[in-house]
Amino acid sequence: MALHLVTGGAGFIGSSITEALLAKGESVRILDDFSSGRRQNLESMAGRFELVEGSITDPEAVARAMRGVEVVFHEAAVPSVQRSVVAPQASIFAGVQGTTVVLDVARHSGVKRVVFAGSSAVYGDNPTLPRVETIAPSPLSPYAVSKASGEQLMRIFAGLYGLETLTLRYFNIFGPRQDPKREYASAIPNFIMAAIDKKRPVVFGDGEQTRDFCYVGNVVEANLLAASSPRKLAGQIVNIGSGERVSLNQLLKIIGDLAGAPLAPEYRERRSGDMRDTLADTNAARELLGFEPRVDLREGLRLTYEAFLGSAR
Repeated sequence: MALHLVTGGAGFIGSSITEALLAKGESVRILDDFSSGRRQNLESMAGRFELVEGSITDPEAVARAMRGVEVVFHEAAVPSVQRSVVAPQASIFAGVQGTTVVLDVARHSGVKRVVFAGSSAVYGDNPTLPRVETIAPSPLSPYAVSKASGEQLMRIFAGLYGLETLTLRYFNIFGPRQDPKREYASAIPNFIMAAIDKKRPVVFGDGEQTRDFCYVGNVVEANLLAASSPRKLAGQIVNIGSGERVSLNQLLKIIGDLAGAPLAPEYRERRSGDMRDTLADTNAARELLGFEPRVDLREGLRLTYEAFLGSAR
């Protein structure tokens, strides 16, 4: 049985990938320093995975975590565009140095494949919609720069060393286990908690900006497809999104309907580094991996609302 490593495995997406792998009977090891990952994300899986506590920027910790591993899901990062605007060094160090360490140790450890958590943030404010992978990156934040650099490192390590790599460019992922209490929490957990707590949600901008929100279950499926694909992976980049977009004002309406009461947002100035619109073209992921988003926005929001409501009780 193959051993899988999930860096950042205590995080929102990493723990979801871990859970899915364990459900399939796979062996899993997690590398996490718990700087943003949460131990409570792993409680339901206790005793079923190995844990190495450490940072992706520490070669010794990464080497311990890599022993015997065949596939790496590289999810670890300093999350959030806005956090990177405030603290750019941390974002760049984890995203660039950390990814270099992960890849270099992987090639020396006999790892066969590395799947990287990329980000649609690399597109910046390019007006072309939907976003296709051939669009030149135009990052607006240190976080986006770190992800764009990570993509290039994936390509270079595939070309120079024959390590199989693939970047999945995530579009606005949401779902259970997303932390609504984080200082720079994303729109959906913020809006849902505002609805549950009967507070006014904060919207940065006029609310007409649009996003391609993708439920975490779809992202997990994309990662599993990437791990098992018989196709040769050599540094390719594919978008992972829903292929549909919604404005933040429309999103508030849907969440208000779920809560049974309309939300009255507080509008504030648009934040630096935020993109105006996003929409994924997922044809490349469909062709390479057979990826199809199975859970649409409304169903994903219902599942997420119910999970947040249950944890708030």
